[in-house]
Amino acid sequence: MIAELQHAVATYAHALDELNVPALEAILTQDTTWTFTVPGQGVLGPVAGRTAVLSFVRDGHAAQTGRVRHHLSNVVVMAAGASSAQVRAYLLQTRNTGENVQVISTGVYTFGLRRSDSGWQIAELTLALDNPLSGGVGGP
Repeated sequence: MIAELQHAVATYAHALDELNVPALEAILTQDTTWTFTVPGQGVLGPVAGRTAVLSFVRDGHAAQTGRVRHHLSNVVVMAAGASSAQVRAYLLQTRNTGENVQVISTGVYTFGLRRSDSGWQIAELTLALDNPLSGGVGGP
């Protein structure tokens, strides 16, 4: 089960970075909620529902410059049952402009996952960033 949960989290990061909408739809529950804590800005969200989250992601991609990547590490399953689980992971977000690579942000994700007929899906995503964001970061 741990490998399945880690795979779900990695699938999210790849789909987000590639703006792979079908993969994002598949990894998110219909009632998913995303909430962010940003230093100096407080709590943002929640962005509620798959449709709203996908719109949020599209807007982030449209505003970004360069190639943004979400590098997840230290992925730990905090709790797991037959139908739900909680996973935490560190975030290192980078931007590659072709001329340079910069670290945009770091933070901690907490994923609330729910098992469906198709596998594990993200029902709740929270992200606590370590630093304020500048414009055009390409989503959470």
